[in-house]
Amino acid sequence: MNIGFIGLGVMGLPMAANLVAEGHSLRVHRVKERSRSLLDAGAIAADSPADAAAGAEVVILMLPDSPDVDAVLTGADGVLSGLAPGAIVLDMSSISPSVTRDLARRTHEAGGRYVDAPVSGGEVGAREGALTVFVGGEEADVAEVLPLLEVMGGRITHMGPVGAGQVTKVANQVIVGLTIQAVAEGLALAEASGIDPDAVRKALDGGFATSRILELHGARMAARDYTPGFRMRLHRKDLGLALDIADELEVQTPGAAAVATQMDAIIAAQGGELDHSALFRTLREETS
Repeated sequence: MNIGFIGLGVMGLPMAANLVAEGHSLRVHRVKERSRSLLDAGAIAADSPADAAAGAEVVILMLPDSPDVDAVLTGADGVLSGLAPGAIVLDMSSISPSVTRDLARRTHEAGGRYVDAPVSGGEVGAREGALTVFVGGEEADVAEVLPLLEVMGGRITHMGPVGAGQVTKVANQVIVGLTIQAVAEGLALAEASGIDPDAVRKALDGGFATSRILELHGARMAARDYTPGFRMRLHRKDLGLALDIADELEVQTPGAAAVATQMDAIIAAQGGELDHSALFRTLREETS
């Protein structure tokens, strides 16, 4: 397929690379030094979002936050100004469900179609083409982009109409955030008692406490390796979305609020670019 791809960050770059390797034609915007390998593999650099959208059957967005997606879609030289009639905007960013529904409406008014498909799985999942994908959109539109999603993801679930994917991702981020915090607290207790936290992590593997988060993020915590697979500031953004939705729907989310406060402390101490497993720092280390 002819694809426009915008957002070549930690996860976007390997996602785009997997599409190129599968034989798809990509026009990519915001190419930096670390993403020039895409050009070597055959992708074409686009001068603007509109240029990336020119001639594309699908335009994929993998951007940090709601304002970024809004600006890239609707701003000067935005995607909607270059979108071909009937083309699909496939937003794989994690943004506000209400903003998603508004952008879908504006895309339809411009003659296009819209699918939201936020992902979970971090950089490792993006590299391996094994992301978990939560999809919102019309059945026919989802079926059309499914071959692309299958290149980038392992578990792909159509959750309902536009916006349903984003709501599911918000729920995912609440569960992931609280689980990281639980692992951090358990390993902090072990370490403070004089027991190697990595030995505890391995001992728990296969028991009732086992999880992908214990396996991967527990190892990061034990090694104090906070190289970002998913940045703290982005997870905090997602928890902000969760708290906003909870407030709107009058749902109690005390755990999410507590983890958000922990993240705020790390971000205030210049830790926003660290991996979200750095929640461990607030328990065992200085946050500066």
